[in-house]
Amino acid sequence: MEIQSLSVHVPTGKCPNACKFCVSQMHPSPYENLIGQDYANQAQHEHHYMRRLEFARDNGCNTLILTGDGEPLSNRAFLNTFAKLNWAMKSSFRWIEVQTSGVYLDDNMLQFLAGTVGVSTISLSLSSLDTGKNAKFNMTPDKLMFTVEGMCESIKKAGFNLRLSLNMNDTFDIIPLNDLFKSLKALGADQVTFRRLYTSGKASPQDNWIRNHEYDGFDMLSAYIQKYGRPLERLPFGAMRYSVNGISTVVDGDCMSTEVKDTVKYLILRPNCKLYTKWDDEGSLLF
Repeated sequence: MEIQSLSVHVPTGKCPNACKFCVSQMHPSPYENLIGQDYANQAQHEHHYMRRLEFARDNGCNTLILTGDGEPLSNRAFLNTFAKLNWAMKSSFRWIEVQTSGVYLDDNMLQFLAGTVGVSTISLSLSSLDTGKNAKFNMTPDKLMFTVEGMCESIKKAGFNLRLSLNMNDTFDIIPLNDLFKSLKALGADQVTFRRLYTSGKASPQDNWIRNHEYDGFDMLSAYIQKYGRPLERLPFGAMRYSVNGISTVVDGDCMSTEVKDTVKYLILRPNCKLYTKWDDEGSLLF
């Protein structure tokens, strides 16, 4: 089995953000939190959890991404437990990333992620490079707001690789692509992923917002990347990775892995200590 990465679903409560395009609000999460709440049987659950981590490693998976249906940095206790289990494995994950909206990512958290968890890449999920628009689209509470420039600077200063995961919407249509890549360079981005927003087809408020704010420039974006970028390699799930202006660049048109392919784009380790292959279908249970 060829697996690109393992996504670890960090159990969280209500997300502090309420992103206009949030996938998690489109689908209920039916997965019981055994690894973080059933303390009476904690040893047994940790054993099952480690078996799934080891299964991914045994199948050649090297990359682990801490993510979830909320803000993963809101559950520091779980991140500490994960770190303990990972480092206890015979062949632990060393390529560890975290996907975050940026809330709770202060200097103390940066030190914890680097020193305790072993994170090397922070994937900062943004809906705009403009601080005000990003906070508006993510509906970030005032007390948790940050500037995009300041956050990127802090991440880089702490020694992390910085990936900007851009949730593409119509505000990016008005930005010339040359200017966009200059802005990414100025922010210190090592990598960028352009993400096509996912719709569930169920006419949810998030679906409606996405339809009204779709990014129309993917064809031009792809043509620009192919013209000015250097092809690096094709990723296992099919997308080509380019170097554009010294930035690793990927266009992700299937962030929920809805297409059927021979390669598993990622496995998902849920809080119930089981592995799945799809975010939006509990029938994708693997092990």
